[in-house]
Amino acid sequence: MNSKVADAIGLETHAVALVWADAAPQGATRFKQGRWGCVLALFAAVAAKGRVGAFDRQTYGCWGGGVGLGLGNCYEAFPGGIEGLCRFLAEGNKLSEEGRLIGTEMDAWGGRRLTDDFLEGERYLKSAEAAKRFLGAIPMRDIPAQYVVVKPLDLVDPEQEDIKSVTFFVDPERLSALVVLANYTDPDLENVIVPWAAACQIMGIFAYRELEREHPRALIGLTDLSARLNVRASLGTNVLSVGEGPRVNKSLRR
Repeated sequence: MNSKVADAIGLETHAVALVWADAAPQGATRFKQGRWGCVLALFAAVAAKGRVGAFDRQTYGCWGGGVGLGLGNCYEAFPGGIEGLCRFLAEGNKLSEEGRLIGTEMDAWGGRRLTDDFLEGERYLKSAEAAKRFLGAIPMRDIPAQYVVVKPLDLVDPEQEDIKSVTFFVDPERLSALVVLANYTDPDLENVIVPWAAACQIMGIFAYRELEREHPRALIGLTDLSARLNVRASLGTNVLSVGEGPRVNKSLRR
């Protein structure tokens, strides 16, 4: 399946399709069970190198990534539970005795950077209470499929696969062109939005939510500072994402 939009803007990477599946494609890149991995880094590898990736409820890489893909409330499995997660998003776990004990065991699982973030906090939210409110606003869901698969759009068979979202990784010029295009036939001024969430969540559960709207909107993402660090090697630093889902079969098919 080719993309007229990608051709029109001279997209330099692959458009990334997200589909639900009951089996993982043969040869798909997978995270190891029980090991941390960045979902967005795999999206970037699909875009830059044309790889195919697959995730399930045992191999989603990180808790936020599992939530973002629609694999249920994976945050419940976060070290220290929801309380530990809320501290992680805010001021960190180093002031909690339980948090300090967990932190000493995390290096072997996710590396020093994850341990430092766990103890010192990502500082994305002012307090753990603010983090709780943030979590309450995320459109979590548990999708009716075993796998979430990401692949180059040109490898998708639209007659056999149900596309849930398509993501373009673009520079500011191409981003501007896509914003214009999204408003070309429906000029109500809010056909493109920028939700605040993890980058993988914008491409997953936030896109799923748009599928349910009468007038779905395109989503600008990759404003997630942590994810930006994880895609630099594949995509560079001058890139954001634009995702679109429900109009794929109409607007992107040749």
